[in-house]
Amino acid sequence: MDADNTLIRPFREEDAQTIAEIYNETISAGDASMDRVAKTAQDILGWQRDFNERECMLVLELDGETAGWGIIKRYSDRLAYSVACETAVYLRRSLRRRGLGTLLKRHVIEKCRDLGYHHLVAKIFANNQASIGYNLALGYELVGIQREIGWLDGHWQDVAILQLILDDVPPAAARP
Repeated sequence: MDADNTLIRPFREEDAQTIAEIYNETISAGDASMDRVAKTAQDILGWQRDFNERECMLVLELDGETAGWGIIKRYSDRLAYSVACETAVYLRRSLRRRGLGTLLKRHVIEKCRDLGYHHLVAKIFANNQASIGYNLALGYELVGIQREIGWLDGHWQDVAILQLILDDVPPAAARP
């Protein structure tokens, strides 16, 4: 992967359709999201409208085309959880296993730091060893498996819970 042909930037409204397409690839595959309903550009714009000032999406461009996106969303609306967020990254299926997810996730982590998050959470299908592996390589640690948390396509799905503690972000950095 040549970093010179990649750009990671904030979400813009005109990205909504492409982000929906990328997410819908994941929904159709059934291997990385419990979501079963395809999303439209309007759905994605609705997410963006509902975000608070510490939630966002980042877009990964490869050769000028949207290749993936990452999301940072609050873990809970309860005040004491304001130090925690959930992170996720989605790539076009054809571009997986090229290091793009790692590149994007690194930027997501740095954005979390900028936003004052101390505790990052990733929820990953327990059988998705590639995604678990790259998160572990980025410093996340496996803290547990939620057994039979979802009923997906006629079978139980387990989810691995991973966390990353940003020791350099004190609680005072977080805002409600």
